[in-house]
Amino acid sequence: MSVASSHRLRPSPSGPARRPGSAAPRVAFWPAGASPPYRGRCTVVAAAAAAGAGGEASSAPVAVSAVAPAGAARDKVRRHTISVFVGDESGMINRIAGVFARRGYNIESLAVGLNKDKALFTIVVSGTDRVLNQVIEQLNKLVNVLSVEDLSKEPQVERELMLIKLNVEPDQRPEVMVLVDIFRAKVVDISEKTLTMEVAGDPGKIAAVQRNLWKFGIKEICRTGKIALRRERIGATARFWRFSAASYPDLIDALPKNPLTSVNRTVNGSFGQPSNAGGDVYPVESYESLSVNHVLDAHWGVLDDDDATGLRSHTLSILVNDCPGVLNIVTGVFARRGYNIQSLAVGPAEKEGISRITTVVPGTVESIEKLVQQLYKLIDVHEVHDITHSPFAERELMLIKVSVNTAARKEILDIAEIFRAKPVDVSDHTVTLQYPFVVTVTTSYP
Repeated sequence: MSVASSHRLRPSPSGPARRPGSAAPRVAFWPAGASPPYRGRCTVVAAAAAAGAGGEASSAPVAVSAVAPAGAARDKVRRHTISVFVGDESGMINRIAGVFARRGYNIESLAVGLNKDKALFTIVVSGTDRVLNQVIEQLNKLVNVLSVEDLSKEPQVERELMLIKLNVEPDQRPEVMVLVDIFRAKVVDISEKTLTMEVAGDPGKIAAVQRNLWKFGIKEICRTGKIALRRERIGATARFWRFSAASYPDLIDALPKNPLTSVNRTVNGSFGQPSNAGGDVYPVESYESLSVNHVLDAHWGVLDDDDATGLRSHTLSILVNDCPGVLNIVTGVFARRGYNIQSLAVGPAEKEGISRITTVVPGTVESIEKLVQQLYKLIDVHEVHDITHSPFAERELMLIKVSVNTAARKEILDIAEIFRAKPVDVSDHTVTLQYPFVVTVTTSYP
């Protein structure tokens, strides 16, 4: 192996002269013919080259330009949409949020949807591809996590629902109604000086609506966070061969059982979830009645007036600082006390740097009051309101992908028209529908 001599390199006439007393330029050495490693900056190299016929080695300084490797482009921070499919279990939201909190990631939006004994999380977070891949690996290691997928790498249908309340004087309403018609929004509530509307669409449309309505004075904003489904490829192989659901008699056996017949008695004598379900249904207080509604009902636990337990679903609106780890801290309060979070939506609020968490939890009035007091003790929590006993409008957004071939597609679209759903994607064997619907409109006062 021929090695270049370690003599000092003289500065070139065109380059700047070295100041007296300054350190000499760094000189690196390696065998002839080997390529220099990437160091992130230009390196002056004294490379050894073999002479022609004489075989004597002669050295000459060679400047090597710093060329970034191909993998350096993956270190760019970008927004990722992560879909996490889990088995419904107590404290699952807190465990998933903790994975992001431990790595210092701030969850921009989170939407949780329940489906029988499973749940689908849609998480929007910004980060590099390399670190997000590590986060996905950590999520896959959690118990009851069935699948984790980064939808940002594939074509997707993304939607978000926003309820926005404006300060509108009577003479400004015509201008507001023009914007409502342009963005295909819908007015859901109105008073003498306020107007509340709902709008559903992709995140770009939501941002445009908020930007155009800002001049009227936004009083309150509630967003569900982004939900997304992968777009199916045209020409992909269908996973079924028959024409309609009527051709599948085996689906009847897969229908959920009556919840009134599937409730069993626990050790302490209270009635809980079926022993084989393992779901995220843990009532805060025991109750002795068999009239238990399903967890996915609009108001799970709403009892008759003459029932003494008072267990019902409560809707909480929480304003928190938009900072890493705040969702993990808030959901930890619920998890440590055994509360089941039936629904959770996290999105930006009306003020910059503030996020709004809208969640539905079952409990009695007394237990929810204690929960609110615990939430107020958190540093990053600004406001907590239990709006269950106040007049309020609530909406829910659903994306549903139906397996159907071209022969039965008309039947699906007819059903969608009846329920005012909107087709947003179609392939050879699927139809994806968007359905913003009214859960309920509460008009009763305490």
